[in-house]
Amino acid sequence: MEIERKFIPDELPDLSGLAYHDMQQGYLCTEPVVRIRKEDQKFYMTYKSKGLMAREEYNLPLTKEAFYHLKQKVDGRVIEKRRYLIPIEDGLTVELDLFGGDLKPLVLAEVEFPTEEQANAFVPPTWLGRDVTMDHRYHNSVMSDPDYELPL
Repeated sequence: MEIERKFIPDELPDLSGLAYHDMQQGYLCTEPVVRIRKEDQKFYMTYKSKGLMAREEYNLPLTKEAFYHLKQKVDGRVIEKRRYLIPIEDGLTVELDLFGGDLKPLVLAEVEFPTEEQANAFVPPTWLGRDVTMDHRYHNSVMSDPDYELPL
């Protein structure tokens, strides 16, 4: 189960010295979500059920060859982003995504939780900005549409 909240940060913290991953991901299907992802030199296929804050998620490993074969079959754009991992209180981590390509300068932050109760009780640091958890326009599967335009 994936339980997360999404935010549009008002400001960026100092990212120097923080761990990050370079990612590419594309969608073979958006209903249900079937995604392929390259994270550094690891490759995955992910299935996600419907939902905004909480939904089922299954990750399966892919070979490099399988990823590049499936990448040719992606519907829409392949999303590129750099994900920084920022530890915060209570053992939580902000996953801060800086998008590249034609989604630049979009920046999104996600925080994953072990329970929906914790997600609902979470008081975000002020720099995380506006909560867009319930706005489907900030799902990567929606942003993969080549006609997608960044919301104002």
